[in-house]
Amino acid sequence: MTNPSSTDNSPVPDAADDDAGNPACVIVFNASDPSGAGGLAADITAVASVGAHALPVVTGAYARDSAEVFDHFSFDEDVIAEQARAILEDVPVQVFKVGFVGSPEAISTIAEIAADYAEVPLVAYMPDLSWWTEGQIDLYLDAFRELMLPQTTVLVGNHSTLWRWLLPDWSSDRSPTARDIAKAASDMGVPYTLVTGIPMPDQFIDNVLATPQAVLGSEKFERFEAIFSGAGDTLSAALAALVASGTDLVAASTEALAYLDRCLDAGFRPGMGNVVPDRLFWAQPEGETEELTEEEAKALQVFDMPAHDTKH
Repeated sequence: MTNPSSTDNSPVPDAADDDAGNPACVIVFNASDPSGAGGLAADITAVASVGAHALPVVTGAYARDSAEVFDHFSFDEDVIAEQARAILEDVPVQVFKVGFVGSPEAISTIAEIAADYAEVPLVAYMPDLSWWTEGQIDLYLDAFRELMLPQTTVLVGNHSTLWRWLLPDWSSDRSPTARDIAKAASDMGVPYTLVTGIPMPDQFIDNVLATPQAVLGSEKFERFEAIFSGAGDTLSAALAALVASGTDLVAASTEALAYLDRCLDAGFRPGMGNVVPDRLFWAQPEGETEELTEEEAKALQVFDMPAHDTKH
């Protein structure tokens, strides 16, 4: 057999050249969510929607519908480690994103991996865990505080969730500000905190990126009437993808919040429960589509063609 290298004088492509036009890669640690509202489903679609590539590591699985979580099944920490280290040895990763990973053992494993890649920023999202038992919540939050927060670059969470977790002894008559929460997170090693859902007058909420010293950015939105599932995972995944793609943190926070607002505005109710953010709102056909069959409309979305330009 002829050796191709002896007859082909074309230059061998350099791996760095191949990578030049590739989307940024975000490794996401999260649970599988069969409702498609949050978890890895949210991570993958949000990361892809804003132009990056998700590397999903499954940490466990929810038993849930579109209204509530019934249970969660954690993967063994060795299974999580093998998934992550296999892809990390192959693909350069720009950002880590950590969602709900199910157990203190999983937290310890992921924190150890993150420490081995200390130059890679880590976006951590802390969801509402009120569906879980009190003992499990306490063990999980303690492990996250002690092991994951020292590895975290940006902590993302709802105002009430972060308040209860990081400032349990808050005694002031006023609610803690984003800077107060950022100070508590900073004491555990977190330089930036994105606090969402801060109540404001007249049915508005504020979302603030803060350090203990300053508010770096804020976006105020009108409160939606609907109850959503998956908003936090959507926001934190989009933020991770934007940072991975080279956007500076303040601009990435603003863009991620604007993206979430559009996702919620286009949200839909797939079942009898909560509304799910439409993370691919931009892919929906525009204009008049009454003359199109369902199959034609789907084809137009695949090829990114505006439906209103096809038939009149």
